[in-house]
Amino acid sequence: MSQRTARLQEAAAARGYTGLRAVGSGLEFSVYEARTDADARVVLRTPSGDRFQSNANDPAVDTRALLQWEHAVTQHVAGYDIPVATARDLILGDPDVLISDYVPDDGTGFDPHALGRLLHRLHQLPPPPMAPYAADGLPVEQLLPVRITRRWRELGAIVTDLPPVPDRARMVSTLSASAGSSLVHLDVRLPNLRCVGRKIAALLDWSNALVGDPALEFGRLAEFARLPENGIDLPAVLAGYGRSVESDSAAMWLYRLDAAVMLALVFTSEAPDAENGRHAIDRLHEVRERLLGRWDE
Repeated sequence: MSQRTARLQEAAAARGYTGLRAVGSGLEFSVYEARTDADARVVLRTPSGDRFQSNANDPAVDTRALLQWEHAVTQHVAGYDIPVATARDLILGDPDVLISDYVPDDGTGFDPHALGRLLHRLHQLPPPPMAPYAADGLPVEQLLPVRITRRWRELGAIVTDLPPVPDRARMVSTLSASAGSSLVHLDVRLPNLRCVGRKIAALLDWSNALVGDPALEFGRLAEFARLPENGIDLPAVLAGYGRSVESDSAAMWLYRLDAAVMLALVFTSEAPDAENGRHAIDRLHEVRERLLGRWDE
């Protein structure tokens, strides 16, 4: 057992959680399962490495701040009956760990119309009291051009013949006309949905969430839906959402560009996959051309 795992086990046991076992890991966090004194299952999420981490999409990740945000936002949305993994404890120490209720999943997937209705309810909520971690202290209309430009530069160091990034001032101007104040999750896909009997029992992993235009959610979903493993039936989700979403505006293509450059970095750097990487780069070119076409009209 590593020293890190031993410290995690000690911190959990001090709060009555025993039987610790590893169940998964991601880019920044490792996930463990344990049990309470009453034999209820809980999930522990803790940084995989140091508190401050870096990757191609996000060069300065503060994992403690991410856990604090996850704790705050899940408590906020749970108060409005949005299904989440209920947080039990947030331990800030060595190591930091967020302990939440275990939510089962029976592998049946979810009803996409119900997902649309859930997103509609989410987008009606008041913003959480804590600013989203992913916002970097900026409103969306400033954040997206900054991170698109930064990620484009990162991708350009990997991919040859990448065209110029769209004009940053023009991006800010486009997004300023579409500002919003809705909480958007921005990582809605099958791996982040716990479902039982095709009913959504919990929406997990709020680390990408922002406060902005609800259409931003659907720009991200539209690009996720192109990957079958994400399990997104976009027309059915939109039907369940029950409100029209402009699909061909300059702002929507900017939202899709934000998703496309993120995915291109995932498949060329963070989780390299030759086939998906080629498709992601081709898609980035396509989305960029659609955006420029809207600007030229």
